[in-house]
Amino acid sequence: MQQLARGEQKVYKRKKINFSIGQFLSYVVLFAWSMSTIYAMFWIVNNSFKVSRDVMNNSFKIAFDPVMVNYTNAFDRINIGKGYVNSLIMSGGTVLLVLLFGGLAAYVLSRFNFRGKKALFSILYASLLIPAFATVVPVYELLIKTQLVNTYFGLMFPQTAGNLTFAILVLAGYMATIPKELEEAAFIDGCNRWSLFTKILLPISRPAFASASIFVFLWSYNDLFSALIFVNKEAVRPIVLLLSEISSQYGTDFGLMATAVSLTVVPVLIVYLFISKYIEKGLTEGAVKG
Repeated sequence: MQQLARGEQKVYKRKKINFSIGQFLSYVVLFAWSMSTIYAMFWIVNNSFKVSRDVMNNSFKIAFDPVMVNYTNAFDRINIGKGYVNSLIMSGGTVLLVLLFGGLAAYVLSRFNFRGKKALFSILYASLLIPAFATVVPVYELLIKTQLVNTYFGLMFPQTAGNLTFAILVLAGYMATIPKELEEAAFIDGCNRWSLFTKILLPISRPAFASASIFVFLWSYNDLFSALIFVNKEAVRPIVLLLSEISSQYGTDFGLMATAVSLTVVPVLIVYLFISKYIEKGLTEGAVKG
């Protein structure tokens, strides 16, 4: 018995040592990740408070004496405020359209059984493999014929079409986990299909809608490729286009570049931090049943 007990103690100690080594490796990986992402963000924000000469000579030095000239130039010289407004209008409009049409399509795919449903899902998954540049020419010709080039809708409609498949799959996967007893009880109480969707399924599926909205917003907000082609007019130019023109229009003003990047990234990062819990819940629970 004593030998057995000693053997169990050795096994326990061995497991404890292995667990400690696993924890150590996890912390090493997390530290490396933080150095490659969090510190990079700190480096950008820190250099935004320096003039271009100091960024070139001492880019890793902390700005103990910050200057605000870069932020003043960002709003005066490149009109970054207008770029903010344009990006919020087009990205926000894209999110609303995607959630509206994607939510309705997800409701049909998750709550109804009909012929060709599996084939439709296969087509949706296959459409995710089509690169965006493969559809540029026909989309651009369509926008020219409808006179939507260099307008807000000229970027909102292509981005809505590009992000709609992702939203449908995420929302449909989450709605499929909702018990059908709720739907039956709602019909007994006199609800129609629209009331069922807006008053029952929509509030319950809030985490999935939140996760889909933030991903669609980020992809639309950072979509430089589509913006270069569809909305190159200054009046409707989003903020990502302003970033691409700083180096060519104003030389090598690295302080202004760091400021523009900070002003572009920080607001999105703040929004993401507030709704990150909804993103995790929506993606994990929607993967339970499809």
